[in-house]
Amino acid sequence: MKLRRSFSSHQLIFALGLSLFAHLEADAQDKVTTNDGRVQIVKVLGVAGSNLQVQVGAGSIGLPMATIRSVEMPIPSEFTAGKAAFDAQDFAKSLQPIKTVVEKFKGLPTVWARQAASMLGDIYVTLNKLPEAEAAYQDFQKAYPGQGSVQTDVGLARIAVSKKDYDTAKAKLEPITADALKEKHAPTDKAAAYSQAFFLLGQVNEAQQDYPTALENYLRTVTLFPADRAAVNGAKEKADALRKDHGITVP
Repeated sequence: MKLRRSFSSHQLIFALGLSLFAHLEADAQDKVTTNDGRVQIVKVLGVAGSNLQVQVGAGSIGLPMATIRSVEMPIPSEFTAGKAAFDAQDFAKSLQPIKTVVEKFKGLPTVWARQAASMLGDIYVTLNKLPEAEAAYQDFQKAYPGQGSVQTDVGLARIAVSKKDYDTAKAKLEPITADALKEKHAPTDKAAAYSQAFFLLGQVNEAQQDYPTALENYLRTVTLFPADRAAVNGAKEKADALRKDHGITVP
């Protein structure tokens, strides 16, 4: 009995084409939506300058970032690892994976890419690398114009706090926290910044020995603006210490 079957050259080419198409479809798992509503299924490689690099066959092309409304793709494992370390306040461990994400995806219109870009400055501050922190915050604002101004101001306030320049920090933070209290729900692009702002303002209040106001702002971080886990964890610790060391309570 003959079990082998011979294929014509046309059948073989067709079979190879189907195999290549299936392979490309498996790779092209990301969705890019342009400003005019068109959707493209591609494989996102990263951001280079003002272009989004996507895979095309064995090569790549650049799509102008200015024409892109949104990108849907899996969250990179580096972000997940870096965010976990950041939330655990292991900032030295979080630096490299978050830096990798920023270098590859800075400017990408996704929540995690924007968060990584803002976190990088925070990490540098905690590691006492203040010039790097300031540069990171400024890069964040350039990468996300219109969205980065609040987060940048929070970042610069963080630098001021680390320098014990509390008046400068307070001047940057109080307009942000005042706006936050006027809003019933924090916008997605400002939620983390609001959380960090109240935590930082609490530190400023505490340094200036205004303990009741410090506790109030720590508790606002925990209860009203809990978007940033690291800020919430820090605020809880600070609030507990104020209660224990000074017997402070909030009416």
